[in-house]
Amino acid sequence: MTDASDQRPPVDNPLDPGRLASLGVEVLPHTPSTNAVLAERAREGAPEGLVVATEHQTAGRGRLDRTWETPAGSALTFSTLLRPEVPPATWPWLPLLTGYAVAKALAGAGFGAVLKWPNDVLIGDRKVAGILVERVETPGGPAAVVGIGLNVLLAAEELPVPTATSLLVESEGLGHPVPDRTVLLASLVDTLLESYGAWQAGVEDGSVARLRESYTRVCGTVGRDVEVSLPDGSRLVGRATSIDQHGRLVVAPAAGPEVPVGAGDVVHVRPA
Repeated sequence: MTDASDQRPPVDNPLDPGRLASLGVEVLPHTPSTNAVLAERAREGAPEGLVVATEHQTAGRGRLDRTWETPAGSALTFSTLLRPEVPPATWPWLPLLTGYAVAKALAGAGFGAVLKWPNDVLIGDRKVAGILVERVETPGGPAAVVGIGLNVLLAAEELPVPTATSLLVESEGLGHPVPDRTVLLASLVDTLLESYGAWQAGVEDGSVARLRESYTRVCGTVGRDVEVSLPDGSRLVGRATSIDQHGRLVVAPAAGPEVPVGAGDVVHVRPA
C-alpha cells in the first residue's frame, strides 16, 4: 500500500533562504509556531517587516484556537511583524487587510480566490489559506504578528477536511503548474507590506474607506445567507449585507434590525 505522502510530487522547489533573505525573510527548517517565534523576536525589539517562514510547522494555531498542521514542505507557513502607528480603532482592519492581500497575490498567480469574512481565503467554496493576527505587547509599544498558512502541495487525499483545498489540487483543474514556492512567498510578502503601507499611510486620508471597498469586492460572504456562531454561544442567521466602517460583518436576520458582527465563526449557508 502506498502512503498518501508518497502521492505528492517531490518537493523540488524548497524555499530558497538566500533569495528570501534580501526581503527580510528568515527560513527555519521546522518550528512549533512561526507566530510564537516572531512574538518573541518582537519583544526583543525586532524591526517591522521581519518575516519568519518554516518548511514544517508542528504546532500551528488558527482562529478560535484551532490547530493547523500540514506535512513538511507542503505549505507556505510564515509570520510577518508589523508595528502599526494608527489609531487603535483601526486595528481590527488588520486581519481583513491580510486576507485581501493574500487573495490579491493568489489572483496574480492565476487563482481566483475569494474571502470568507473575516479572513479565510477560499477558492470556490473551499479553504486554501488561513490567517491569525495576534497583538503583542513589546517595550517599544504594541506590535502585530500576522501569521499566514497556505496549502500549496497537499494532494486531495492529504487535505484535513472536505472543505479544504490546495494550489496543487486547483492547478490540476486549471491546467497550469503549481507556482514556485519561493516566488509565491515573495509575492505574498510584497503584497502584504504594500497593502499595509498604503493603508497605514492614508488612515487620515480615506485609506480605510478604500480598503473597505477593495475588501468587499473579493468578499464572498457579502450577499450570502450565513449562520454566525457568536462568542456568547448564540447563533445569528440571516443575509450578510455589507462590511461596515469598522470591518464588522453586517447581518440582516429574517426579523429585526441589522446586526454588526465583530467576532464569530461564519458558515456560508448553501442554497436549498
